[in-house]
Amino acid sequence: QVQLVESGGGLVQPGGSLRLSCAASGFTMVWYAIVWFRQAPGKEREGVSCISASDGSTYYADSVKGRFTISRDNAKNTGYLQMRSLKPEDTAVYYCAAAVKAECDGHSTVTPEEIGSWGQGTQVTVSA
Repeated sequence: QVQLVESGGGLVQPGGSLRLSCAASGFTMVWYAIVWFRQAPGKEREGVSCISASDGSTYYADSVKGRFTISRDNAKNTGYLQMRSLKPEDTAVYYCAAAVKAECDGHSTVTPEEIGSWGQGTQVTVSA
């Protein structure tokens, strides 16, 4: 069974850090770009960051550039999103996804048609 499972979300104070994990099972994620999305209540889903499969190139939305770091450990079949200097506006449900292609094509997101698998999401709340 193809599955992506996110973990690492929670409640953190402004300025704090969290690291999200995205563990894949049932398939080898090494061939596919990994994308992190987020969706806040009442807002559209936003592609936060993408990491390619071919050379590990990374791309970020302007809203998180310089604060978030995407990475992958192919040996563990897992992707990560390190989030630092968190702000209340980062509060959202964060989802990881495995694309059906290897490249991010220079973008922090991919189209819905380019997503092969979604995780169930993990809540991140930034509040004092």
